Amino acid sequence: MSRALLTDRQREILTDPDVDPDRRYQAVSRIRSRIQNQLREDCALLEEHHPDLYDELLEVVCDEANDTAATAEVDLTN
Repeated sequence: MSRALLTDRQREILTDPDVDPDRRYQAVSRIRSRIQNQLREDCALLEEHHPDLYDELLEVVCDEANDTAATAEVDLTN
C-alpha cells in the first residue's frame, strides 16, 4: 500500500492491541509531527501552487470528518 499519512508499519502499530506502549507512543509522536509540520506546509504549498489539488485534499479530509461526525450523531441517538 502506498503512503498517504501513515506508513504501513505505523498502521500495524496503531491497530495492534498487543504492541509495546513505547513503540505506539513513538509512532503517534511521529505521526503528530508529520501532521503539525509537513502536512501544514504541504497544504500551504498546494493552496498556492495547485489549488485544484488543494481542493481535492480538503474534499477528502472534510468529507471524512463529516461522515465521522454523522456516524457519531447517529450512535448518540440510539
